[in-house]
Amino acid sequence: MQSDYDAVMAQQIIMVDAFTDQPFTGNPAAVCVLDREVDERWMQQIAREINYAETAFVRKAEDHYALRWFSPTVEVDLCGHATLASAHVLWQTGQLAMDAPAHFETRSGRLLAMRRGDWIELDFPTTPASSVPAPAGLGTALNAEIVSSHRSRFDLLIELADEGTIAQLQPDIGKLKRYPVRGVIVTAPGSSPYDFVSRFFAPQTGVDEDPVTGSAHCALGEFWQSRLGKSDMLARQVSARGGTVRVQVKGERTLLLGQAVTTMRCELIV
Repeated sequence: MQSDYDAVMAQQIIMVDAFTDQPFTGNPAAVCVLDREVDERWMQQIAREINYAETAFVRKAEDHYALRWFSPTVEVDLCGHATLASAHVLWQTGQLAMDAPAHFETRSGRLLAMRRGDWIELDFPTTPASSVPAPAGLGTALNAEIVSSHRSRFDLLIELADEGTIAQLQPDIGKLKRYPVRGVIVTAPGSSPYDFVSRFFAPQTGVDEDPVTGSAHCALGEFWQSRLGKSDMLARQVSARGGTVRVQVKGERTLLLGQAVTTMRCELIV
């Protein structure tokens, strides 16, 4: 007698910790490599079920891979850690040769991932942050004194006094959710070997705090380049899980380098 399990084609989902070389740190992403187009509603349901900050859906399309990212509540325009995880999965499963680049077509245009020894390099668009007045009540929502306030294409970028303030920050997530942005980046100078540190809060997209946010560094890199006078930097996101991002600012493009570890493989049977 045929079981329900046998009656469907199982879809493999691979869990990867990104921007780390240690399991159970960095930022977890789920990666689904699809063999056909699927319904957008189905992708959103899967992302909600997995409940990671992002779930990536990858599909081969001629000379590139179509790549989409979903938080538990919405589709997002740009995601670094789930792109890094997707490239890692394609290489680790043999769908791409280890020395072959991964070309992704996304809502933010064509993105490129390359292996650089033990690291993965992502070629992303720079998203400069312009100085703006601090939104009303934001200091209260963050429970911190704001040094300077900026706005990128996606996020508010808020400079705070020092690394200790960032690490100990306990914002009011309910109040942060009122601001009509993808997320709120908080940042300060780092201590050796890190040039700067950050955290990222995105309750508007269903993620109270994102552990390590690659795309935020497309704004952070340019922000700190102008202050530190250097284009090649080492950054640390000081969330509870923590993660490391190497950042290289090259004008309109920003290179993000990180590592990745596969932690789980499972099968979706519905």
